[in-house]
Formats: sequence, C-alpha cells, structure tokens
Amino acid sequence: MMQLQSTEHVLADFARIAIELPGADVPWLARVRNAALERFAQEGYPTVRHEEWKYTSVATLEKRAFTAIIGNEPEDSAAAVLFDSLALDIQSGHLLVFVNGRHAPALSRIGKLPSGVVLGSMADALERTPEKLEAYLTDAGSQTVFGALNTAFMADGAWLHVPRGVAIDEPIHLLFLTTVSGAAIHPRNVIVAEEGAHATVIEHYAGNEDAAYFNNAVTQIFAAGNAAIEHYKLQQESARAFHIAGIHARQRQASRFESHSITFGAALARNDITTIFDAAGCETTLNGLYLIGGRQHADNHTCIDHAAPHGTSQEYYRGVLDGAARAVFNGKVIVRPGAQKTNARQSNHNLLLSRDAEVDTKPQLEIHADDVQCTHGATVGQLDDTQLFYLRSRGIEEAMARNLLVHAFAHDVIERIRVQSLRSRLEQILFARLPQGKLIRELT
Repeated sequence: MMQLQSTEHVLADFARIAIELPGADVPWLARVRNAALERFAQEGYPTVRHEEWKYTSVATLEKRAFTAIIGNEPEDSAAAVLFDSLALDIQSGHLLVFVNGRHAPALSRIGKLPSGVVLGSMADALERTPEKLEAYLTDAGSQTVFGALNTAFMADGAWLHVPRGVAIDEPIHLLFLTTVSGAAIHPRNVIVAEEGAHATVIEHYAGNEDAAYFNNAVTQIFAAGNAAIEHYKLQQESARAFHIAGIHARQRQASRFESHSITFGAALARNDITTIFDAAGCETTLNGLYLIGGRQHADNHTCIDHAAPHGTSQEYYRGVLDGAARAVFNGKVIVRPGAQKTNARQSNHNLLLSRDAEVDTKPQLEIHADDVQCTHGATVGQLDDTQLFYLRSRGIEEAMARNLLVHAFAHDVIERIRVQSLRSRLEQILFARLPQGKLIRELT
C-alpha cells in the first residue's frame, strides 16, 4: 500500500501545480508531461526486485511526502548565506544560480558570450520560445522512471545552445541551491552543441545542512559532429537529502564528450550517466569519485552505447568509503553489431576504510562485434600494508600515513579535472574530509 499511497501523492501534487508549470499552455509540452506522468503512475518507484535497482532501495524516499514548489521569485536571503559558505572561486566564466528549483537572477552572473550563443533559464525559454526546445524535450533517450518524473514536473534549469563552430572559452557554472525542507525539485538542463562547437559546463548541487529534500535532476547533452562538451558535476547536497540524477548524451560523428562526476553529499545519491554513439568516430571519457561516510549510500550507473564503428571510450571511477557507507557501481559498455574498431576501457577501484563499509561493483561488457579492443576491471580493498610500511619506515606516524594514502587514491581522479577553479575547490573539500588534511596540504 505504501507505494500506491506515494504514487497517489505524486499524482495529486502534479494536479495541484500543473497549470503553473512553465509552458503549461503549450500543447506538445502538455502531451510530453502527461505521457511521462502516466509512465510513472504505471511503474511507480523502483524496488530492489528491479535489476537496475538491486542494491539501492528507495523505500525511505518513497515514504516521504516531498512536495513540488512553484514560485516566480525564489527567496534569496537563505540562499545568499549558503552561496557565501561554499566559498566558490569563480573569478571568470558564467554563473547561473537556481534557488529551490528556480532561476535566481540576483545571484547569477553571465558575462559576454560569443555571437549566437543562448544561455539562460529553461523556464523563460519554455514561456517565450518553446518551439526551440521541442526536438530535445521529446527525445526520451535513456530516460528512467525518475527521468519520467522529472519530465512531468520540470519547471526550470539551464538552456544552453552553442551554434556551429563557436567555442565558449570560459566555463559555465550551473549552481543549484536548496534551502527548504520537504521540497521536491526537478531541474532539467538541456545542452546543445552544434557542429564543431565547444563548451565546458559545471553542474553543482548544494543544500542547507539541516534541510531534508528531494532533488531529481536530468541533464540532456546533444553533441553534433566534431563538437566537444566537457561536463563536470559536483554533488554536495545536505546529509539528509535525496539526490537522483540522470546525465544523458547523444553524440554524432567524431564528437567528444567528457563527464566528471563527484559525489560527496546526500543520504542517498544515484547517478545514471549514459551516452549513445549515433555515428562513427565518437569519443567519450567518464570519470567519477565518490567519497562517503556514516550511513550514506551512493550509486553510480553508467552506460556507453557504441552503436557505430571507430568509437573510443574510457571510464575511470574511484570510491572511498568510511563508517557504514555503501556504494554501488554498475558500468555497462555495449558494442552493437557493426561497431567495429571499438576501443573501450573501464575500471572501478574502491577503498574501504572501515569494516562496516560495503561496495557492490559490476563492470559489464556486451560485445556483438568481433574487431574490438575492450577491457574492464574492478577492485575492492583496504589500504595497502606494503605502502603503509614504506611510509612508516620513513618516520611517518601511522595516522598520517593512512591519510596520505587516502589523499593519493582520491586525488588520482581530481587531478584529471582541467578547470582550475573546480579542481582547487575539490582539493579543499578533500583536505577538509581528512583528519590531518591541513598538514597534508602543506606537505603536498
């Protein structure tokens, strides 16, 4: 009965706010929303009986009556305090801030953009120029049931369109702040890079420390021929938050897509990251780091679909777990018939700092072509005794030696990030998480 009650709550919540959603009077958008809501009503929340959710239960989320919030002007006072506490070093680039799911112009800053670039609020675009979004919002892609829920309720997010041959040199920061408890927020971001275009996007989520809320985000990325998109995601939600997100890319000929996903916060976090090679010569890099403790749960599901030949993909995920934390990694690489000359590499390494920490890792290769090079591997273990002995023999006391090794393990992912401001921020967070981080920072 609990699932039925929860589903009924969602349906009633949608009926309450449907008329207030951006673009509510646009016929094609109404059809998309209603079809997505119908799918959610039929399927409900996934259970551990579903293969894709075998190790992640959303029963706690299901029991909470989170409510969608709609408003034209977000409350910026609490968000300003949260913004300042993040100590973001954004001296250059473009910043779009969203507070409790809605664009906050007072906290945002967009610099001079190249001619033809469109960057702004999804809500504004749905009200003013919905026809420009139709082709993208009607593309279901790898949409999950939570993606369908997002489609029904999506109210705001970022809309970025980079025209042919244009490169945006400075990174675009999308900052999503949540300050209220009990809220269900469904951000939708659409990023389009036309042929030969290039952009770097940083997607950052954070919330007030004592707030309990549900963030259900979807980011769609469309890379045309020879386009390049670098996408970075930093998740710093509150310790009581639920964060479920999908990042879904479509790549055309010789396009390049990079995804760097960093998970630090939330009581329960789930990332579904997918890309489809729709034409030959595509390249993809998926990097990830999850650093969790207490009773946090972090689940990363990735899928790289080599649907065309001469594709290259690399995937590198690392996790550090302490306390009674649990992590899930499921990395799937599909090589379709005819996708010859595919080169795919995948690895997942996990470091357990306590006896109660747990990891379920499942690298997958589905190969339906014969002229390919594909490798995968996964490890789960504790700190290496030989490395500890080496450091101890050099006069480093045990606690410091352990922290140095943890830092080196996590930093191997952080150093792959090319945006200096973000890399510095991640290093600060990592040092703050380590008991002797200040001293380690002085030594490194």
